[in-house]
Amino acid sequence: MDFLYEKLLRPLLFKQDSEKAHERGVSAMALLGRIAPVRKVLESWHRLPFDRFDPVEAFGLKFPNAVGLAAGFDKNARAWPAAAAMGFGHVEIGTVTALGQPGNPQPRMFRFPEQEAVINRMGFNNEGAEAVAARLAQQSPRGQRLIPLGVNIGKSKVTELDDAVADYLKSFALLADYADYLVLNVSSPNTPGLRELQDQDRLRELLGAVAAANLERGEGRRPLLLKIAPDLNYRQIDEVLEVITEFGFDGIIATNTTVARPGPFAGVNEAGGLSGAPLRDHSTQVINYISRATGGRLPIIGVGGITDAAGAAEKLDAGATLVQVYSGMIYRGPFFAAALAKGLADRQRR
Repeated sequence: MDFLYEKLLRPLLFKQDSEKAHERGVSAMALLGRIAPVRKVLESWHRLPFDRFDPVEAFGLKFPNAVGLAAGFDKNARAWPAAAAMGFGHVEIGTVTALGQPGNPQPRMFRFPEQEAVINRMGFNNEGAEAVAARLAQQSPRGQRLIPLGVNIGKSKVTELDDAVADYLKSFALLADYADYLVLNVSSPNTPGLRELQDQDRLRELLGAVAAANLERGEGRRPLLLKIAPDLNYRQIDEVLEVITEFGFDGIIATNTTVARPGPFAGVNEAGGLSGAPLRDHSTQVINYISRATGGRLPIIGVGGITDAAGAAEKLDAGATLVQVYSGMIYRGPFFAAALAKGLADRQRR
């Protein structure tokens, strides 16, 4: 299957505009989710046998394998019901904002095949929390899913930074009922001012408010995670970890895309976040630092530059509990997660 994708399908997709190809991929995945007989056969085919491989446990949830689909692919909860059929052990939708928004002007997604990289400046294009919540209400409910569903929320572009807390709380209130876990995204480089929410004082206000709203749910409390940028220095990471600990957040996602332009990207004149293989080593270093700084007690979802099982294993060895992919799927195909999960499981067995 990987051979067919790389030799036949990928060349056709890469002749198309990046975003159009992305939308076709989302539509194809959504279609798979609606064809129950095919979906169920693939789910069974890709499910790791629990009598041979233990599920991964993190923040009170069980994951059938360690590989997840990162936020950014399925922004509007259209395609995620097919994620288990494609071999994923969890899926994260979004980023969803309180207000629907079109995102940044096109073109806003660019492939770099030689480096297996992507630059995007999408800008949280999504239908808004109310519309996404309505769609989730019609889909597989919590407790009946094969894999956990994460919901990633961010700030609406038109919302002033001083009003960001209320914006996140609105999304949280609309979406928490449908999520197995929730992620606060304060690290995309494509919404002006968003990364300022990683500053300790603003972060303390935001995390404190969402944690309080979560506690008010009582037994309906959801695991909360924070997604951070790879461009923070170690002092800033320490400050973030201090706030996460203060408000009892359940985990961290490291990392989002980078605004750095290493090596061959030094002359690339496209704004946005760089993802894919060039991010691999740095994101792994951040994961390792967080793991050591927290004594391995804070669950980490490792993201950034995973293009093969060795890259995923590096992140697990560095201290990640789970990993996520997105850019790697662009270059490796729709069943990349299944191959990764099997490779990691075989490694566990050995």
